[in-house]
Order: sequence, then structure tokens, then C-alpha cells
Amino acid sequence: MAIGVELLDRMSGEEVSVAEAVDRLESVTTHPEKTRRILDEAEARGIIERESGRVRPRGGGHVDFEKDVIQKEGEFTCRRCGSSITTGYFLNLDSGEFGAFGSSCIRKVTGRE
Repeated sequence: MAIGVELLDRMSGEEVSVAEAVDRLESVTTHPEKTRRILDEAEARGIIERESGRVRPRGGGHVDFEKDVIQKEGEFTCRRCGSSITTGYFLNLDSGEFGAFGSSCIRKVTGRE
């Protein structure tokens, strides 16, 4: 759950729909109750605001691709789409390293696309 909350804390950009926030959290869990708990915890901590089906980041955090994303070569499976990848991108979060993601999926998970 900590990784999901931190992922929301690092969410870039303006407000998104709850569905878009859930799409990002599906790289952490696909269990609806766990996703709901992550959203509730992030809201309780003041990381996000939820209103009328929208999620608005409050923390102003973002992922700095130079410092917060680690690129590794090897054989990986993307956590978001399930594709086999040879270059994995990992988020270096306070709660731990999180990934692997492909080049497109890392941008989607972090809200850059």
C-alpha cells in the first residue's frame, strides 16, 4: 500500500479522473478494495483530493526521470502491460524500487503521457 500512496504523491500534472488514477494504481494492485484503501489513505494524508469523480494531486511531487528512474538491462515483464522487455525502468521511491516498466508504461504510470 505504501508504494501506491507514494505513486499518487508523485503524480505529475493536473487533476485526473478516478479511472485514470486507478489505471496508474493497477501496476501496484488490481484488487478493488486495496485500490480503494490506497486512494483513501492518500486522501487522508492530504496527498490528493477527490471530488466528483476527479483526483487532484496536492503534494506537488513529481518523478524526476534523471534521479528517480533507474534503467536496467535484462529480461523483465512490464508490471503495467505484461509485455516482455529487455530494458526495464524502475521507480526509485522512498518505499522501495518499483518496476519493471517498459518505456511507454513508465510514462503512463508517472502521468507523463
